[in-house]
Formats: sequence, C-alpha cells, structure tokens
Amino acid sequence: MIVRIATSSDSGDMASLLNEVIAAGGTTAHETPMTASVVREHFVDGRDVLSSVVAVDGDAIIGWQSVGWWDHDPHIGTFVRPGLQAKGVGAALFAATLERLRTCDIDRIIAWIRADNAPGLTYYARIGFRDIGGDPGFALSDGTIVGRIHRRFDLV
Repeated sequence: MIVRIATSSDSGDMASLLNEVIAAGGTTAHETPMTASVVREHFVDGRDVLSSVVAVDGDAIIGWQSVGWWDHDPHIGTFVRPGLQAKGVGAALFAATLERLRTCDIDRIIAWIRADNAPGLTYYARIGFRDIGGDPGFALSDGTIVGRIHRRFDLV
C-alpha cells in the first residue's frame, strides 16, 4: 500500500469507493451516491479542500481521506473499502493528512461521526480526536435518529 496526494483523475475511483461505503450503510452520514465530479469538487481539488490523500494497493484505491472547509471549520472525512477497516489504512491516511495540513494555517480538524458508527468512533479516538459535543437528534433522511458525535484534533 502506498499513500499519496489525490488527483482529479482519482475522483472516479474515489466516488466508487464512497458509493460502496454508502451502500453498505452504517458508517457514513452520506446517504446519496456521488458522481466523480461531485467528489472532485468537494473532496479533491475544490476551493474549500485543504488536503486529499488516497491509499492505493496495486491499481486500486482502497481508502481516501479529505479535509476541507465546511460550516466554518476544517472537517475530515475518511473512507476505507469495506472489509479493509482496522488494518492500518486509516492510520496511514491520517499520517499523510497531518503532513499536508502542517503547512496550512489551521489549528484544528473537526470530525462529525454518526453515534452508531462504532468503527468510526474507535478510529477517530485511536488517532487522537477528543469529544467536543454532539447532536443526539441527528437523523438520516428516512427519519431514523442515529445521533452524531463531534470530535476535534488539535494541530498545535
């Protein structure tokens, strides 16, 4: 596995992986599949993107992580191919993300994680994010209340 900066040509594979995660359910608040152009704008090289990295095994993107401005804060999103979680992909992505963000003028990263996403909560805690609040009433589009935990990682 190698981790590198994401490029616009990665957007299609990144969208496919994200859509696989969405279809599996339970680990992302995203519910609607995204096109390559939407992923590119929001997570790869749009004006609000601060960092975007991919983990590649052979020719396949097996994970990606992006940090971008949203709701006045730098928010992180991490997506790893189902079945490959908890195998070091996320840790490798975060190491690359930190390296890229240290050159940016930001002091924090925010993660909003579904409260029922046990793997995501474990991951963000393991890499050093701490709880700063939440939204217990956060609901999916069908009305199912899943809650959301807000976490922060300080860069300074």
